[in-house]
Amino acid sequence: MSLESLYQEIILDHYKHPRNFGEVPGCAAAAEHENPLCGDQMRVAFRLEDERIAEIKFSGKGCAISQASASMMTEAVRGCTLAAAREKVTDFLAMMRGEREFAALDETGELEALKGVLQFPVRVKCATLAWNCLAHCLDAAGKDGS
Repeated sequence: MSLESLYQEIILDHYKHPRNFGEVPGCAAAAEHENPLCGDQMRVAFRLEDERIAEIKFSGKGCAISQASASMMTEAVRGCTLAAAREKVTDFLAMMRGEREFAALDETGELEALKGVLQFPVRVKCATLAWNCLAHCLDAAGKDGS
């Protein structure tokens, strides 16, 4: 199996079987964003326990890239401190702008599957939609991550 095929399978798996889809009762913060170019809509919310993201979920509708990215993001930041989550958001957004090489931000390395999106600049907004929501959630939580 080629690396490209593997990446496509990872994205399709997260799209068809999203992890952490739904609402978070009693959330500490939530944010909603929309991509007006394609109509993708995203809501991200999380609940904290002991200064860590104990539960994080997303909801909304959109293309396979936006939904898969949201699913992978929730897996990557669940259990993180706010500072660590903010660092992952910053790193991922920099990678999607082509400012850094892709690096493992999650235990499984699945986020690297989104690297192929860089070949299609119009789709980068799809891949970053959930991450921008999370950045606003972190801001709304009133924490600067330090």
